[in-house]
Amino acid sequence: MTTALDVAVPAAAALWGATAGSLLPRAAYRFSVPAGEEWRTQCVAGHPVKGWLGRVPCGPCATTAAEPPSAEPPAAEPAAHEPAAADGGDAPQGPPAPDHETVTGGAGGNPKTATTHAPAPAPLALATALVCAALALATGTRPELAVWLLLAPVGVLLASVDFRVQRLPDPLTLPLAAATLALLGVAALLPEHAGDWLTSLYAALALAGAYFVLFLVNPGGMGFGDVKLALGAGAVLGWYGWPTVLLGTFAGFLLGALYGGALVVVRRAGRKTAIAFGPFLIAGAFAGLLVGAYTA
Repeated sequence: MTTALDVAVPAAAALWGATAGSLLPRAAYRFSVPAGEEWRTQCVAGHPVKGWLGRVPCGPCATTAAEPPSAEPPAAEPAAHEPAAADGGDAPQGPPAPDHETVTGGAGGNPKTATTHAPAPAPLALATALVCAALALATGTRPELAVWLLLAPVGVLLASVDFRVQRLPDPLTLPLAAATLALLGVAALLPEHAGDWLTSLYAALALAGAYFVLFLVNPGGMGFGDVKLALGAGAVLGWYGWPTVLLGTFAGFLLGALYGGALVVVRRAGRKTAIAFGPFLIAGAFAGLLVGAYTA
């Protein structure tokens, strides 16, 4: 029988997720730079971008890769044999500004393409709201739900950044692992919790160790950022036991393989094309967490 509390908790979780997700675009924009580059401190027009929460202050500037006004060459005078175009005429306007800028990075100094536009708040808010609502439905009113709701926006942010530039920032991955273990330690002291903190700790170390081995075997296919992210993912999954760890890990690799295979089928990638694995590691952990919470 459905009670008012059964409806109120997921609704409140969705509201929290929508609010938290709407504050992520500025952090996603600032973190979305290739490895080796400093976090963004200004938009492409040179205006400063401060803080980490909220929208990018100068939205119109952040949606284009136009050069700063001071860098634009002066307009050429019309040639003597070419009349100047009247206002509102059909004179050529030039190609539209691209949505990406080229930056130099990497060991070989080859140019990389980095997204310069800030993500829209609505998709991030919707994604975070759906994740939080699903976690609330699976977990109920157990104390670990508060932990999942606090971690969910960080997971969405990490997935967004890694998908955009194939980078998992250390200021997010390492604190995520530490915060997960600390918060679950508090949850373990409260009544009615359904997990085990020691298993979370062991699973964090085990999953990170497994990913580290994969990184050593194939550095081109597994980034070290994934190893750091696996610490937090292992802690989350380990709360509900080793079967949940195995399920969440398998789900992440399965989702990544399906995505890579789909790109190959539609000829948008080759068999050796590198893809961002962080979003699938997070999605797999999310799937395993839902199953673990339901069955706990």
